[in-house]
Amino acid sequence: MKNMPPLPVDLLTRNLQHPGKKVSMVLDTDTYNEIDDQFALAYALRSPEAVHIEAIYAAPFHNDRSTGPENGMELSYNEILNVLKRMNEPLENHQVFKGSRSFLQAKDEPVDSPAARDLVARAMAHSPEDPLYVVGIGAITNVASALLMEPRIRERIVLLWLGGHARIYPSANEFNLKQDVWASQLIFDCGAPLIWFPCLGMANILSTCLAELEKDLKGHSNIGDYLVEIVKGYHPDHYAWSKVIWDLAPIAWLVDPNCIQSIIASSPILNDDMTLSRDDSRHPINETILIHRNSVFRDVFRKLKAAPSSPL
Repeated sequence: MKNMPPLPVDLLTRNLQHPGKKVSMVLDTDTYNEIDDQFALAYALRSPEAVHIEAIYAAPFHNDRSTGPENGMELSYNEILNVLKRMNEPLENHQVFKGSRSFLQAKDEPVDSPAARDLVARAMAHSPEDPLYVVGIGAITNVASALLMEPRIRERIVLLWLGGHARIYPSANEFNLKQDVWASQLIFDCGAPLIWFPCLGMANILSTCLAELEKDLKGHSNIGDYLVEIVKGYHPDHYAWSKVIWDLAPIAWLVDPNCIQSIIASSPILNDDMTLSRDDSRHPINETILIHRNSVFRDVFRKLKAAPSSPL
């Protein structure tokens, strides 16, 4: 891509592997889009042995829960604050930023936002030897905009993105990816270290049901009760019904890489029609292919049951 030459092979190879230590991260989340981002945010907050959350960014989204991407971002920003409050996390202890008010309007033009500017500043404060881990669990507009603003951050970050579907599927047409196809294309094309978490074919195994959540989360903490409440309200009929908590996958990789299997493969080409093509001459990425569902939920439930609570 323009102004984005290939990164040194040794840097890219090193940063495609789990670092084996606690890392600094930012979380880019469309928190109000459905109900899985809240689980991921809470899980990250309750995993200080593995991650230090430097900042949280509200991502745009547009579906029947918002009137447009700007409204979706504002709703997500408020939901981030709601989750922090329910977890007894003082707001002054957290850096929360509003993100893009639209999706990319052109392939090579960033959408200015407090989140994108903050990501550039934070990434440039890191070194290639101690990169910032950028976890995206929504439309990737904020992150793509930061890369367009300052391409040099590529060597100072590691991207973890949940979006699209595994290559075995005829189309990558998935909510996070299709919301901003230009931003999604940039993430695959930019050459930055990328840990990719496809939805169908990988993260879809992270399914739970209301009965399990009521047994293992309800009655132990404010955040546990809240997560049960929003799952219950998400669907009118819970008989033989389950819900995928997609967004846990990238956090789980940072917490315990042994719960996820992956391969090193060439970065896919995301076509305009949201199909994927393969070109083995392209830069490598870490493509996750399998997640051990029980290990992830066992850790999530254990940590969230013990989350501190305060009067709401």
